[in-house]
Amino acid sequence: MQTHKMNVKRKRSFGEMLDQASPKLLILPTVLIILFLAIYPLLLSAYLALSRFKLVRGGFELKFVGFRNFKKLLFGSQEYHFLGTVGEILLWEWLLIVIVIAALCRWMFRYLRSAKVTVVGTLGRSVTLVVFSALTVLAFAVLNGTGYPGSLMITLFYVFAGVSIQFVIALGLALLCAQNIRGKNFFRMVFFIPIMVTPVGIAYAFRMLMDMSQGPFSPLWTLFGLGEFSWAADASMARWVVLIGDSWQWIPFLFMVLFAAIESQSKDQVEAAQLDGAGAWRIFKDITFPAIAPVAATAVLIRLIEAFKIIDLPNILTNGGPGIATESMTLHSFIAWRTQDLGGSAAVGYSLLFIAVVVCVSFFNFIGQKTQPKGA
Repeated sequence: MQTHKMNVKRKRSFGEMLDQASPKLLILPTVLIILFLAIYPLLLSAYLALSRFKLVRGGFELKFVGFRNFKKLLFGSQEYHFLGTVGEILLWEWLLIVIVIAALCRWMFRYLRSAKVTVVGTLGRSVTLVVFSALTVLAFAVLNGTGYPGSLMITLFYVFAGVSIQFVIALGLALLCAQNIRGKNFFRMVFFIPIMVTPVGIAYAFRMLMDMSQGPFSPLWTLFGLGEFSWAADASMARWVVLIGDSWQWIPFLFMVLFAAIESQSKDQVEAAQLDGAGAWRIFKDITFPAIAPVAATAVLIRLIEAFKIIDLPNILTNGGPGIATESMTLHSFIAWRTQDLGGSAAVGYSLLFIAVVVCVSFFNFIGQKTQPKGA
């Protein structure tokens, strides 16, 4: 009798364990498939980044070459393409570089003196310090008029300049549409249209719009004396045209997120501040922006990740030109892949992954965590 009770108890306990584990067991196949689809290409591209691909009779050959593909990007034949051509750094530029690096060192020193020091935190901040210091020196060396930027600095231009401009415009539009103005529902609908268009469609649309001689705005360009001007032949202008097209595509995304955050905030504090005589700027600075800051930081983080992957616009608008003036790292990797340099393409891709992770994690640590409500 006692043995029978023990068997029943074991069966019940096994059944209870099975019931508790059933949600995990049910989603396990999906998780394994997703991990396989994500990790396998990552590992394969890592092997390619450390190999040299060569077509041979009857197939192909992969020869392990270690870090030679990365060495070629940083110090070899592809240095001008990836890092750019280094120019002369003037004295006042060195002073600005020293100020930036000193600020980074001060931030690192304050962390090391705090009570929250960890091995992972120290390692991560050390990488951030080295990477941002190196990028600061490189930016002054290639962007001061005596040098020429490569795909790395052009990508960072698209990321930092583009996301900053898009966030400011999207925030302004969201604040405007949140007001009690006539026709705001119509404008909300219009602002959604660009995000429904494919990136390739946007690129071709801007290629047509920016045609100075035969495009729909050609009479306007001629009126302002720009009919004979070729923006695609000017490196700086070409980058800004790509940036304008990218902004037109992505401002609606930031607008939708920020507008939803503004609409969902509590109106009681705003009404109380208005009764106390607070102005619009004071209400925005002290009430609205702190309320939407966590959502805004998340939206900007997502946009940062997407900005690193820009390829359609520079590829179709300028084909990366003039020269490599508008070539992003993703387009650089694609061109290398198209020329069957699979190892070089994978090396550029992993360099992009490393830079994107450092920038996005630094943004999350510097800004994202500070916007979270205390106690969250």
